[in-house]
Amino acid sequence: MWDRLVSYLTTFWLGAAVLVAALYMVSFVVPKAAFVARALTGYLCLLIASCMGLLICIVFRLFGIAGSSQWAAGRVFKYAMYLTTGVTFEIIDPHGVLDNTRPAVVVGNHQTELDVLMLGCMFPRNCTVTAKASLKKIPFLGWFMALSKTIFIDRGNAKDARQALKGAGQEIARRNQSVYVFPEGTRSYSSEPMLLPFKKGAFHLAVEAGAPIVPCVVANYSHIFSIKGLVFRSGKIPVKVLAPIPTKGLTSADVEDLATKTREKMLEELITLSAEAKGTVPAAMKVAAASK
Repeated sequence: MWDRLVSYLTTFWLGAAVLVAALYMVSFVVPKAAFVARALTGYLCLLIASCMGLLICIVFRLFGIAGSSQWAAGRVFKYAMYLTTGVTFEIIDPHGVLDNTRPAVVVGNHQTELDVLMLGCMFPRNCTVTAKASLKKIPFLGWFMALSKTIFIDRGNAKDARQALKGAGQEIARRNQSVYVFPEGTRSYSSEPMLLPFKKGAFHLAVEAGAPIVPCVVANYSHIFSIKGLVFRSGKIPVKVLAPIPTKGLTSADVEDLATKTREKMLEELITLSAEAKGTVPAAMKVAAASK
């Protein structure tokens, strides 16, 4: 049985390597084939990181550091992607906010599927994500999430969403663990720096936990990765960590203003950071220069 399993795995990985190499060769004639080659390589790297992640969870749990499992698995994905595709995210956090602020609710803009790599590059230790409680039942994924101390929100048994978030907030405070949330709720796929309207869940969660909001702004990277344009190039994408926004003493009545304030700060930084990443000048700067 083991010989057959090894044979299957060997055949799979050799076949995948040959296919990727062939696609890269074809890309000299058909440039768009490079997108498929890198995308396939990304999925293979994610598969490797997922398998390693389950093993990491088991080992880390034995040493009492299970909360850092997603950080470690993410780093595996980070280095695998950089070595094979040349794509990575550069974290700009000069004051060490990510490492020194805990617990916290970290929020960031959500552009494409490549944001999984962004999480692998920027996740600090003792940070996790939120997920529906039903995901616990999914083999491998559910096991990994449970072992790595994912914050599960059980909407089915709670009286309402607010009660579920309250329980999750208490869990974050008890564990002294940060959590990462995409407040837009879905990917924007925008070629320009923009933010979709923010959902309020992350901000209710922060208020319930008494934890600060830590905004993380990812520059628009459509020049490096774009599903619509079939673009996938190597390069570094900047991610800037902004100053924490405190929530101590706030109540649910303050959530609307908190979400608005956070979004405004992130959008302003997103426009500037994206312009720097693409080597362009923000529209606001052009207007200011023309008025002089």
